[in-house]
Amino acid sequence: MPAVVLIGAQWGDEGKGKATDLLSSRLDYVVKFNGGNNAGHTVVVGDEKYALHLLPSGILTPGVTPVIANGVVVDIEVLFEEIEGLESRGVDTSQLKISANAHVITQYHRTLDKVTERFLGKRQIGTTGRGIGPSYADKINRVGIRMQDLFDENILRQKVEGALDQKNHLLLKVYNRRAIGVDEVVDELLGYVDRLRPMVTDTSLLLHRALEAGETVLFEGGQATMLDVDHGTYPFVTSSNATSGGAVTGSGVAPNRIDRVIGIVKAYTTRVGSGPFPTELFDEWGEFLADKGHEFGTTTGRRRRTGWYDAPIARYTARINGVTDFVLTKLDVLTGIDRIPVAVAYDVDGVIMEEVPVSQSDFHHAKPVYEEFPGWTEDISGARSFEDLPPNAQSYVRELEAMSGARFSAIGVGPGRDEIVQLHDLLD
Repeated sequence: MPAVVLIGAQWGDEGKGKATDLLSSRLDYVVKFNGGNNAGHTVVVGDEKYALHLLPSGILTPGVTPVIANGVVVDIEVLFEEIEGLESRGVDTSQLKISANAHVITQYHRTLDKVTERFLGKRQIGTTGRGIGPSYADKINRVGIRMQDLFDENILRQKVEGALDQKNHLLLKVYNRRAIGVDEVVDELLGYVDRLRPMVTDTSLLLHRALEAGETVLFEGGQATMLDVDHGTYPFVTSSNATSGGAVTGSGVAPNRIDRVIGIVKAYTTRVGSGPFPTELFDEWGEFLADKGHEFGTTTGRRRRTGWYDAPIARYTARINGVTDFVLTKLDVLTGIDRIPVAVAYDVDGVIMEEVPVSQSDFHHAKPVYEEFPGWTEDISGARSFEDLPPNAQSYVRELEAMSGARFSAIGVGPGRDEIVQLHDLLD
């Protein structure tokens, strides 16, 4: 049985939760391997809408074991708020497992994130202010707090003291903020220990044994390829590896266990926060896509920037991740547009580039080279086979597929759980 990685193929918000939910009845484990509560999935089940930020979306399916792996940074307060919110709606969260090696977001991480971003002024990168970046920075600097540290008060106190010794100087002398006490941080974290104890385990071993037993594991990436700290539009990126390689390092599962990589790509493009965006629209079509597509962040509520489909980005994503299958989402949002532009290349100071430029400066100045395709006016939300789509919608999908670097295996035609057209099985 397969180990499948599911990643975002643009700048996030492509509909990864819907794709995970599509597969969930055939899964045994769903693993979150990167990021924290700085991004979210919205999953619609019947008349119910669930906004998930830290928990894997597989938690909504009975029989699936949801896993928060070592590559994730965990805000424990947010974790339990989300668990309580789901349980109040009848969702069973008792099977959740959390890696003992996952790093913890503390109050000083959140404080530093907010004051640092404000200090940058016009050079802000668009962080959500939830402490994600500072927590990953502590991880790399080897002064981070891990889940396992909470179960040894002496070690926890030593680590918090070591971290605050430097950070309080920064808060006081650079940002003119109050110092944070060691006791208040330690006491807060120790308050979660009893509730965390049944959840925290060696998730790398757990997943290895699951795969050895022939069970199916889905690795669900947060954010997306163009936000990857190594391969995205740096520095306007997240602080972790949101690409398929991050599933390996972020979970402790060997690369030769991965059977398939599914890229989720929207039928147009959006991003949240600062950074280059070649196809961004500033006219009525940008408003059209934002309003009709309900393009507001699940976690932040921020309005997303919108633009037309960018084929060079799709090809780049396919190459970087080894995408075997794309899931095209939100095709229904384009209904009613007479002519649909698609970026097929970039014009960079008079030079035509068919691939994403390696130079950040070139990408910032890239102008999209568009081809236009005929649109459709028919309601496609009831389509359940490719043949049910209007001819122009079929042609649009096939044109995108030909220029995107991997086959399209499913098409989202509406927000509902069952509003999807499957062309190829995503697990077989």
